[in-house]
Amino acid sequence: MDSDQKRSFKNELYDQFARMGKAFSSASRLELIDLLAQRERSVDELAEETGMSVANTSRHLQVLKKERLVRRRKDGTRAYYRLAGPEVFRAWRAMRVLAESRLSEIEETVRHYLSDREEMEALSPDELETRLQDDDVVVLDVRPEEEYETGHIPGARSIPVDQIEEHLGELPEDKEIVAYCRGPYCVYSDDAVRRLREQGYDARRLKEGLPDWANGGRPVAEGPA
Repeated sequence: MDSDQKRSFKNELYDQFARMGKAFSSASRLELIDLLAQRERSVDELAEETGMSVANTSRHLQVLKKERLVRRRKDGTRAYYRLAGPEVFRAWRAMRVLAESRLSEIEETVRHYLSDREEMEALSPDELETRLQDDDVVVLDVRPEEEYETGHIPGARSIPVDQIEEHLGELPEDKEIVAYCRGPYCVYSDDAVRRLREQGYDARRLKEGLPDWANGGRPVAEGPA
């Protein structure tokens, strides 16, 4: 391979790598990836979750599909999307962790909108895994039930955050309660811990969500509550 061929080879190779960067360069597409890490969703569901129009949501999904980051299936007239593989979430997570380590604005944004988060004494996945072995904690999955059924921490109970008050009588008062949701910036667990503490429960949140838990090689259960 002469020098011109080497240069052409490198140019073509890095052009292909750059396609991934372009696909990840949209805040809207990052949110879609984060949502699809929970479960398969229709275009309409994704549009409702993100506050985008159906047309705009579909355009972003087509970009992700073109770069083989998501897959689509049709059911009648409806299209459903899912991540193309676990490596897509790992790539998004690596970008998130890098941004957290380099951009102070992220921490400032969290403090601005979640001013009481530091008081919630978040538990790490490793700590929760140990506590589960000791059987001295109750774990609540406060995501929507459909996400729980797709995958959840073994032994976790499904109580969506908007149903916490309805199920207070079912929760033991002599054990610590740990709530988790979609990820470190999902506010469902914050809301759940806040409501539980107002009712006198000893409650904490998990630092990360179900996809992060699974990404660490930890077991995931499936099925209804």
